[in-house]
Amino acid sequence: MKLYGYWRSSAAYRVRIALNLKQIQAEQFSIHLVKNGGEQHSEVFRQLNPQSLVPALSIAPNQLHQSEKTRQASAEGQPSPSQLEDEQILTQSLAIIEYLDEAFPAPSLLPQTAWERAQVRSLSYAIACDIHPLNNLRVLQYLTGELGVDEQRKNAWYLHWIQSGFAAIEQMLVKQSGQYCFGDQVTMADICLIPQVYNAERFHVDMAPYPHIQRIYQTCNQLDAFINAQPERQADAI
Repeated sequence: MKLYGYWRSSAAYRVRIALNLKQIQAEQFSIHLVKNGGEQHSEVFRQLNPQSLVPALSIAPNQLHQSEKTRQASAEGQPSPSQLEDEQILTQSLAIIEYLDEAFPAPSLLPQTAWERAQVRSLSYAIACDIHPLNNLRVLQYLTGELGVDEQRKNAWYLHWIQSGFAAIEQMLVKQSGQYCFGDQVTMADICLIPQVYNAERFHVDMAPYPHIQRIYQTCNQLDAFINAQPERQADAI
């Protein structure tokens, strides 16, 4: 299994957390999103993902239906063939996370009942589909490049969407959170929230109005799976 990502990509950060929680070993390949105009735009990478976005997960055919027993053996360090030809490519971080959760069920990243799973997906999508796309690199680059928006107005754009998004998430967490976003189990919602807060801190967003978000961020970042996925701990961090 191979993960194509970038150290500071929020979407790739999510997948790293999920892989760590599942104790799945994946060979990581850095796609620099800025160097040379962005390596994600190269013809070679577009063969993997026509959207020119990270992450992309490459999966060997024999791993598509890998058993839980095989997963455990791989996590213990036994060799697992991942260099076969005709590997399958999966894109979109939430699709990758849900695939990993179905193919490698323990520990589960979604609750047991259909209603609870829907609640976790609602939180996850609110972050990954409503907040993140408005503030990711390609949007900010388009604002300052094609539209000629200056740095001050770009930052105002970022701040507006993160504040309105976090205000809604905070209210959702009042009703649903326990130790983590949904009760006392780490779920896909936590996997989505932590990279978004990391991103907000990069832009010096005042997090004081969001105590539940802050608390969950601090709690998750005490877990090895989250710590080892942090951007600055990646081999390509600069």
